[in-house]
Order: sequence, then structure tokens, then C-alpha cells
Amino acid sequence: MPARAGIVVRTRHRPAFLRRALGDIAAQRSDDWQVVVVNDGGDAAEVDALVDEAALGDRVRVVHIAPGDGGRCVAANAGVRALETEYVVLHDDDDRWHPAFLERTVAWLDAHAAHAAVSAATEIVYEENRGGTWVEVGRAPFWAGMSRISLGEMMSVNRAVPISVVYRRRLHEEIGWYDETLDAVEDWDLYLRMLRDHEIGFLAGEPLAFWTQRPDSVGLDANSMFGLAAEHARDDAVVRDRALAEWVHREGPGLPLYLASLQTQLAAHVDEAVDRLRAELREDVRREIDAHQPLLSRVRRLRSRLRR
Repeated sequence: MPARAGIVVRTRHRPAFLRRALGDIAAQRSDDWQVVVVNDGGDAAEVDALVDEAALGDRVRVVHIAPGDGGRCVAANAGVRALETEYVVLHDDDDRWHPAFLERTVAWLDAHAAHAAVSAATEIVYEENRGGTWVEVGRAPFWAGMSRISLGEMMSVNRAVPISVVYRRRLHEEIGWYDETLDAVEDWDLYLRMLRDHEIGFLAGEPLAFWTQRPDSVGLDANSMFGLAAEHARDDAVVRDRALAEWVHREGPGLPLYLASLQTQLAAHVDEAVDRLRAELREDVRREIDAHQPLLSRVRRLRSRLRR
């Protein structure tokens, strides 16, 4: 009988992070899980050795993707397809969990049959490389005060990250797989498709998921939101344009055209207001100078005359 929770670990050329991720999974209070490590174009022997070192037995398997054949979405799909579990979660190699994460998220989904997925309260953990070791240097809540996963808020910006979301694997049969035409925002795109017809629950309170960030890192050590910033911006627009095209095809261009016109007018009003405020501030500063620094004021007026 397969395990209840399936964990997909995407990794590429990051042995220190992979070792930490496997240890993080092994520390879960729940042991009803199966892991698929997806080596996305990295050194196969190195990944196999790290998996053997973790000593997780037959609860872990490795899928190797040849260099150039993978990518974030390809790796995610390959990992999920290799699972036969009821629930799925993406545990990227650099992120972490509270030991109760799987225990509490699986219990939530068992108790809320109408929910397609559940997201846990998340904390951002900032790290720096000091002497070859990743050291935590600070923490901050991710969307402090959030109490639910809202479709309206999700349309504005992604309110969940993969390390925090456990979902029902069967959903892929209904809403499709991770979109392999995207290089980023694949999780946000999937959540939007989920939320069309389903709810995503939310476990508020103590953070159970830890999203690590390394703003100053580059190359393979960088987070996707920093290392793939251009891809994030481009694919965010792709997802929005695709949804807009669906609306226009179904309802016509009238409402989007009207809203676009309002947005242009609002932007013009804001620009005018900012220009007026800047002019008023400059005038206020000049009055203060004239009142308190008369000599400096006379020098400024003289220089102005000489420029004419």
C-alpha cells in the first residue's frame, strides 16, 4: 500500500541543500510518506550518493533528467508522475519544514474533503554563506496576518509557496499538470487553476513551512525569485495575458478595454499629483532657506541671474 504523502524534491548541483532537505524530511513526526528526488540535470553519481547517505531506505527513489531536458516544471511533473500517493507536496532542496508539517497538513486534508489543498503559515528565513556554511541571519513572516487563501488576493500576487502547500494528487487529472511552457510562477499558475472550482485551506498560527531566501546569492545558490527575476516577470505577464484572452474570447473586449482606459487615466492623475507635490515641496524648501539663510538665498538668486 503506497504512503499517504508524496514529496517531490527538485535539485540541481546543490549537494549541501539536498543533504539538508533529506534530513529535514526524515525529521518529520509523520512517517507515512514517500520521496522522489528529481535530479534536474545535475551529477547523477553525486545525487545517488547523497540519497544513499540519507539512509531513507525504500521510501526514496531518484529520477534523473538529462542536462538540457529539464527545468522547474518538467522536474515537478516528473516527480509527481513517479508517485502513487494520495497527497503531493513540492519540497525544493533549499527549503525546510517544522517537524509537524506533514502530520498537521495531512490531518487537515483528511478532515476537509472539499478542500483541494492546504497551505500552512510560512516564515521567510534569510541565509548567508559564511565560510562555506549557510547561516541563518534573520526571519520574517510571509504575509503576516493572513487567515485564508483567497482567489481575489491570489490574482494580485501569489500568497503561497510550494514548500507550504500539500494538495490532492488526483487534481492533476482535472486541472492539468505544471505548465512546462513556463520557466517560473508554475506554482501560482497551478493554484489559480485549483481555485477556479475548489478551495485551498489555510493552517494559521505557528509557522510550519520555512521559505529560505538568499538575496545576495547568484548562480546555482540563488532563489528562483532572485535568480530568475526576469523569468518571473515575463511568466507573470504570460499567465495574466492567457487568462485575459480566455475572458475576451468568452465575453468580448468591452470590459477589459474600459478598465484599461481607467487605469491609464488613474496613472495620469497620479503623475500629475506627484508633480504638484514635488513643486510644492521645492517651494516650501526655498521659503525656509529664504527665512533662515538669507545669505545663501541671495547667492542662489545671483547664480540664477548669471545663468540667463
